[in-house]
Amino acid sequence: MDISRYFPMWEQLTAQQRSALSGSAVCQDIKRGTVIHSGSADCLGFLLICSGQLRAYILSDEGREITIYRLFEWDICLFTASCIMRSIQFDIIIEAEKDSRFWVIPPKVYQEVMERSAPLANYTNEIMASRFSEVMWLIEQIMWKSFDRRLASFLLEEASIEGTDCLKITHEIIGNHMGNAREVVTRMLRYFQSEGMVSLSRGTVELKDTERLEELAGKKTERYQTTVEIVLSEDFRLINNAGYCFYKYPASFCFVRGRMTALRFWKVM
Repeated sequence: MDISRYFPMWEQLTAQQRSALSGSAVCQDIKRGTVIHSGSADCLGFLLICSGQLRAYILSDEGREITIYRLFEWDICLFTASCIMRSIQFDIIIEAEKDSRFWVIPPKVYQEVMERSAPLANYTNEIMASRFSEVMWLIEQIMWKSFDRRLASFLLEEASIEGTDCLKITHEIIGNHMGNAREVVTRMLRYFQSEGMVSLSRGTVELKDTERLEELAGKKTERYQTTVEIVLSEDFRLINNAGYCFYKYPASFCFVRGRMTALRFWKVM
């Protein structure tokens, strides 16, 4: 696969810089549940996601997890190269939620090119800003939204990601995503079930009334509905400064970064 599709400013790089990035990239396959990055002590490199799904989360001293963002096909993971980001003062764990494949660019190579290329440095900063935007969105949800509304939003997002209303997910995994104990999740899901919004069985949560869940979430949410502006360039279609559509990609799909990550793809007509 041509890694140039991950970089909208590829043509602004010199031939030597393009060769350094593409020549050093190594493709890796990992299994679901594999921890790719476990804190500042690790420095695997920059990941260009080919397929699968990764989860970035933080871990409290008490062992409680909370997901801060997810990474999908066509995304770039920066925090697996945290050793060259001196301002990062916290540990993030990156885990594969599904069997995944990605390219790895060694951190030293990426840093050397970035130091000599303003377009690549600017693009890297944009990705970093989008990640922190997701973290700020998460903080807003925790601070200002009740747990029932957050859980409704999570279930809708999960259904969007998986493409089905029948979710193969345990209460413990939901709690890990949301930073809550399993018992808290179970109590709220049982309430949702009593209200006819979901149906519960072992390892499964089935959404029965998405309209009521959307109403409870307080919106048909920015993660599900947004106005899209498409600006054409030579190789990319830019959407609301949030992500890039790769119209050279055979399926003509568009990946959306930032707060709209859950949408993942829009068909380009």
